[in-house]
Amino acid sequence: MICQYQRTPPIRRHESTTAAPTNPKIATIVDQISQLTLLETADLVSNLKSKLNIPDMPIGGFSSGLAAAAPPPPAEEEEVAPAAQEKTLFTLTLKSFDAAAKPKIIKEIKSMLGLSLVESKKFVEGAPKMMKEGVPKEEGEKIVETMKGLGGVVGMD
Repeated sequence: MICQYQRTPPIRRHESTTAAPTNPKIATIVDQISQLTLLETADLVSNLKSKLNIPDMPIGGFSSGLAAAAPPPPAEEEEVAPAAQEKTLFTLTLKSFDAAAKPKIIKEIKSMLGLSLVESKKFVEGAPKMMKEGVPKEEGEKIVETMKGLGGVVGMD
């Protein structure tokens, strides 16, 4: 007796016909997003970040290329805000450093940002570079003083 098996192709997750029951509104949005091109997706992400006030956070020091490729559009709400309002969150930027203090600066950046030694060295050598975003004034001033004591120049914008 000869048994013949018919081989069926494997079902991939995106081809599955028995998906978990979801909200039809969400399903429609997911279908629309999945059809976007890479540039459209980047534009969607930047628009969502500005609409929801989500700051760009450096991840392992690699965010500088992504931030330069797709800068978020300026929020209109910022223009409406009064100019007299005092700024509470700041962006810290490593502007320069004393060449003799380079090893100390690298060590401080490594501990402050949680980078590896190689990433910290590349970060410092790439100055001027954004260190942290959304830093409260007191914490920012402490970091500026610490880096100044080590021989670095950090700007608070």
